[in-house]
Amino acid sequence: MAKRKYLIEYDRGNCIGAAACAAVAPEFWSMDEDNKASLAEATKNSDNSLQTREVELDESELNNLLESAKTCPVNVIHVIDKETGEKLI
Repeated sequence: MAKRKYLIEYDRGNCIGAAACAAVAPEFWSMDEDNKASLAEATKNSDNSLQTREVELDESELNNLLESAKTCPVNVIHVIDKETGEKLI
């Protein structure tokens, strides 16, 4: 399976701490002490309200990431195809 590059953008400042993302895809998400999700291996802005990460995923890994984003009740997780610029979530 060919891998493609994606950008994960996570608006941590608006996370409500539902933990659905961490339950679905713990390889990408964990819960911090403040009960908000944290994106593994992310680049963070100065106040940690925005986290981003570039990843190279196969179809199965992408589907798992997309499922974790879809479970977010406040839609603060976005996945963008780096090649096409298409916002998948």
